[in-house]
Amino acid sequence: MSEGFDAGRLDDAIHGRLRLGIMAYLSQASPATFNELKETTGATGGNLSTHLRKLEDAGYIEQVKSFEGRKPLTTIHLTDKGRAAFADYLDALKPLLGG
Repeated sequence: MSEGFDAGRLDDAIHGRLRLGIMAYLSQASPATFNELKETTGATGGNLSTHLRKLEDAGYIEQVKSFEGRKPLTTIHLTDKGRAAFADYLDALKPLLGG
């Protein structure tokens, strides 16, 4: 018998629409720049910053701030913990997707 869907297994830190998009993108493209994520997700800078902070607080991403010439550059890396959490999130969805 297959395992049923358990909404309690969905990680609240990932489950928000924008945070899910960030995690999905980073799972394939880590690291990514702040501007790359902003363009990909269609988020405003302030909104993206807020959601990145939530993922960073959970230990799922790391933000590295540097300069490219005189311009600030923020690079976002998916951590090992974040990669594992995203895999667990996807596993929790499998019963809904027929997997």
